[in-house]
Amino acid sequence: MEKKSRQDNWSLSQFIVPEDPEKIRFHDLDLPDSVMHAIADVGFQYCTPIQAKTLVHTLEGKDLTGKAQTGTGKTAAFLISALTDMVDYPLKTQRSNGKPRALVVAPTRELVMQIAKDAAGLIKYTDLKVLTVVGGMDYEKQRRQLKEGVVDLLVATPGRLLDFNRKGDVDLSAVETLVLDEADRMLSMGFIPDVREIIRSTPHKKDRQTLLFSATFSEDILNLARMWTLDSVMVEIEPEHVTSENVKQQIYLVGEEDKFNLLYNVVRQQHLERVMVFANRRDVTRRLTERLKRTGIGAELLSGEVSQSQRVKTLEAFRSGRIKVLVATDVAGRGIHVDGVSHVINYNLPEDPEDYVHRIGRTGRAGAEGISYSFACETDSFMIPEIEELIGQQLECVHPSEDLLKRPS
Repeated sequence: MEKKSRQDNWSLSQFIVPEDPEKIRFHDLDLPDSVMHAIADVGFQYCTPIQAKTLVHTLEGKDLTGKAQTGTGKTAAFLISALTDMVDYPLKTQRSNGKPRALVVAPTRELVMQIAKDAAGLIKYTDLKVLTVVGGMDYEKQRRQLKEGVVDLLVATPGRLLDFNRKGDVDLSAVETLVLDEADRMLSMGFIPDVREIIRSTPHKKDRQTLLFSATFSEDILNLARMWTLDSVMVEIEPEHVTSENVKQQIYLVGEEDKFNLLYNVVRQQHLERVMVFANRRDVTRRLTERLKRTGIGAELLSGEVSQSQRVKTLEAFRSGRIKVLVATDVAGRGIHVDGVSHVINYNLPEDPEDYVHRIGRTGRAGAEGISYSFACETDSFMIPEIEELIGQQLECVHPSEDLLKRPS
């Protein structure tokens, strides 16, 4: 009841956003006051391009297939649509435990937790409940939450959700809105068989709304969209600049044997306080973290082999500044949003140019300036042309000075 009374003390007249002929305001979408109040709290005023192009269709109940990079506002777009539907059309009967009305499936734990965090901000003036189901966290606790509590919006990774579904701990028969986020990543990670089985437990596509988002529209993704959606609207958002103009990008041409010295000296000489270092393999991230610690640099590891409870502690230590360097793989780094990351360092260039964009997008956020350094040995250099083609610009390649290649003392 407290949430209700808080909402009653607020009116849309308190949230003033001037009309702009070139932009769509959230005011223009006829959203419930409870959702608008939350939108006002988080500071949204005008829709981003993906929000403007999707919400006009999804709020009408249409299926949608959207192509959008991370950082475009797509999470808020599908959350606002799903939450609005549940607020506007409340259940006439009592809600059942473990029986969500909206389901979001995403490939990584970090992304699921970020989506749930965003959702928590948007439902604060409603009585809706959000629950997460992910691998690597307390199994029995999640099982109890499903069995004993009401859940309106369930955000989940495929493997753990499928496990609970097979055991009857979750009931997906009442899902009204199904969101498949980062479908391309789920495809590349081998999750599609799991997702296919999950979808078979939801209502038929003519009886649910399905929203599929992907950073790329490969033929495989388009085939999945045709299979899982019904007469879906196709929306493509091509950012004017694939990478943020706020991020200065530079490549150091360096031998593999000199990379660690270069990393150590860049961090030390530039007095870096909050930097993310990406490598392509878990064993490389593990060795890097250990070597940085031995040289006196506060560093922690974020990879698939780290337990979820430890990941949460590590991210909190990074956010608070207790550690300076976060060493991560692409899977672990995807979906991480930490304000104030000043530098991203690519210890290896990724084999997939899209991962380069995701990596450097960890810095230069919210209008802040950011710097990206990439270390390219002879092997890495073959990836530079593909990255340049994707981002539409030539990267500055330099040789490090002797000072930057000194061995740690």
